[in-house]
Amino acid sequence: MGTLEGQVALITGGARGQGRAHAVALAEEGADVVLVDSVKDNTTTRYPMANHADLEETVRQVEALGGRCVAHVVDVRDLPGLIEVADRTVADFGRLDILVAQAGILTFGTIGDMSAETWDETIAINLTGIFNAMRAVIPHMRARGYGRIVATSSAVGHMGMQNVGHYAASKWGVLGLVKSAALELAHDGITVNALTPTMVDTPMIRNDECVRAFVPGVEDPSDEQVRQAFALNPMGVPWLDPAEVARAMLFFVRPGTSYITGESVGPLAGAAAQNGAA
Repeated sequence: MGTLEGQVALITGGARGQGRAHAVALAEEGADVVLVDSVKDNTTTRYPMANHADLEETVRQVEALGGRCVAHVVDVRDLPGLIEVADRTVADFGRLDILVAQAGILTFGTIGDMSAETWDETIAINLTGIFNAMRAVIPHMRARGYGRIVATSSAVGHMGMQNVGHYAASKWGVLGLVKSAALELAHDGITVNALTPTMVDTPMIRNDECVRAFVPGVEDPSDEQVRQAFALNPMGVPWLDPAEVARAMLFFVRPGTSYITGESVGPLAGAAAQNGAA
């Protein structure tokens, strides 16, 4: 029997990549899973978003582990839609224990040249989308006196970085939101924490636009050039397997972590050791 047997988890951005890894990890621990994904392209992202086949594949992988899995096509910018998903989850499953707010995008541009549309879409998905997901589940968790909320920030949530100022701002914002929610919910049996991983081997990172940003001026970089350009951490790894981040997520949601709230954890492949004490 898994440590989360009988629990129900809601995951945004669950169709592929890190969201799928979270879904599988939670199912392996016995949880039933509810997935949310927009399964449509956005205005400013230059790489394709997940599609219906991706969402169906995540459902298949969860069900193959013996868990129940329900998928909803909802954009995280749609607060009423997320509230409806949370309400339906409680009506269908009788409970909602875990939220993993994972949905996010990455685009590139300098602050001096960036369009308002690029800024607005990144903030709306990466930050407001997490607020919307929290807002949808908190009333249900409060009613039961129990909940585990984990939001995805980034290593860039601890620093600035050129050409992704909008992304960095959104991820810093996630940390502020997480810490504030942790304080507000400290007496409700609900913990709120953040993941701040280094780069992860998902379509958000492994695409042509991201490669051009990290390997500028090279028309057709070799695999070795790409790996070296992405290996910005002390351990020298270009990107993490999504399962590594999912294991960090499980730390926050398993029983026995009732007093861990308002915190953040990588994995960062050693980059945290370069930060000053605070």
